[in-house]
Amino acid sequence: MTNRLENKVAVVVGGASGFGLATSELFAAEGATVIVAGRRAELAREVGERLGGHGVECDITNFDQLNAAVDQIVADHGRVDVGVNFAGYENNVPIAELTPEILEPMVNVQFNGAIYFIRAMGNAMAAGSGGSIISTSSLTAQNPSRGQAAYAGSKAGLEYVTQIAAVEYGAAAVRINTIAAHLIETPMTAHIFERKLIIEAVKNQTPMGRMGHVSDIARCALFLASDDAGYITGETIRVDGGAFTQKLPTPLDYELLANARPDLL
Repeated sequence: MTNRLENKVAVVVGGASGFGLATSELFAAEGATVIVAGRRAELAREVGERLGGHGVECDITNFDQLNAAVDQIVADHGRVDVGVNFAGYENNVPIAELTPEILEPMVNVQFNGAIYFIRAMGNAMAAGSGGSIISTSSLTAQNPSRGQAAYAGSKAGLEYVTQIAAVEYGAAAVRINTIAAHLIETPMTAHIFERKLIIEAVKNQTPMGRMGHVSDIARCALFLASDDAGYITGETIRVDGGAFTQKLPTPLDYELLANARPDLL
């Protein structure tokens, strides 16, 4: 390790599993004091303490709770240097089947809550000496596919908000960037990885010919959090093995692959 985050205070929402856990572990190894934040308070505290920091209960869709948590972190540590938001979930259906019960919770987490997080972190950092805010997007926000209107639409909006936030907070030395991740195995996506046909089709549409790993996301987050990215803001960085150059698999791709590779069924 190179201590790239030595003496920095980092808040990782969703830091107890998936992308977040990999990032929390890497940040701690690189010298940061890591505060793991999440709706599952007990798990957040357990992971945070294991990494030498602590955990807090935080639902980014709860405006008052989010701001109270950030205020307490600043009171305890004097500042926040890095804020990373990995909160999210998917519930994909075609637009023809969207209902308020499906759409509104998705938008509330992926878009509204993400903006609240940028606001809370940005205001705290602007009151200090600046910092780095990192949000999570998805390749689906850039490569359209069926059933992704709520999820990917929110992520596409977040990518644009990232640019606006970079303009608004730039003078306060607060950098705001986004990581657009390809399909990577996490607890949220584990059910997809059980379907060999889907994974093989995705690999076929990825120039590097392999699936990514949570460590790929964590290393990108480390770069954006560190001083190495000190002149980078308003960007969305794809971590996708070059898949943005292709299209996402379609039902026809699955059908053709199934005919050629029945062993994947």
